[in-house]
Amino acid sequence: MTISYPQSDLTVREDLIGAQTRFWEHLAAPGTWLSGAERVAIAAEVRNVRNCAFCKIQKDALSPNSGEGTHQSATDLSPMMVEVIHRIVNDPGRLTESWVRGAVDSGISDGAYVETIGLVSAAMIMDTFAAGIGHDDVPLPEPASGEPIRYTSSGAKRAAAWVPIVEPEDATEEDGDLYPGTRNAYILRALSSVPDTKQGYWDLAVTNYLPAEHMGDFDTHFRAISRNQIELIAARTSALHSCAY
Repeated sequence: MTISYPQSDLTVREDLIGAQTRFWEHLAAPGTWLSGAERVAIAAEVRNVRNCAFCKIQKDALSPNSGEGTHQSATDLSPMMVEVIHRIVNDPGRLTESWVRGAVDSGISDGAYVETIGLVSAAMIMDTFAAGIGHDDVPLPEPASGEPIRYTSSGAKRAAAWVPIVEPEDATEEDGDLYPGTRNAYILRALSSVPDTKQGYWDLAVTNYLPAEHMGDFDTHFRAISRNQIELIAARTSALHSCAY
């Protein structure tokens, strides 16, 4: 499969097309804890949040737990998985550790939760990019058959975060190239307990933003706009989404 944007007059960088195509293939394939069908359904549910009346009730409420109702689902994912996806997309600033533990205790494993986080975040990158250039959503890929690999990193532990992470000193050869380069900030550790998800997300994310090794370089221009312009946009977007990172 190859991503294309025929409705837009803008020229999209080849490296972006390549990263987006790789992510669509990554999304369709069986993951670590979720099947290809479940993974594509997650991306479909991300899009369905836009039409969910209960999401608006939750977002407008003083507490997201005070509203009564159910999410409008477009998939056959479990109600708790739908709640996880909708809350992450619609109201991430008010998620709590107890809410995460409730989702995990309901039957969504730590690994499946982390995998879902990575897929939701990357699917939103894809859809936001399309919207940003005035294009419709890119059609979702057909899910591939096969079983999840169900790999658990031996170094994963829950201590510094709400979910298990693999600290750089605990990474093993079986985890793959979990921390390439010399940077290992906590944002780079967030998905580390599911290495395949971490690698799939960051392959897409750095192509849309900047490679990690260049984050500290404010003098070199890597994109069509300056680094100062990039950071102004990033800071404003973070503020609008109540992201304190």
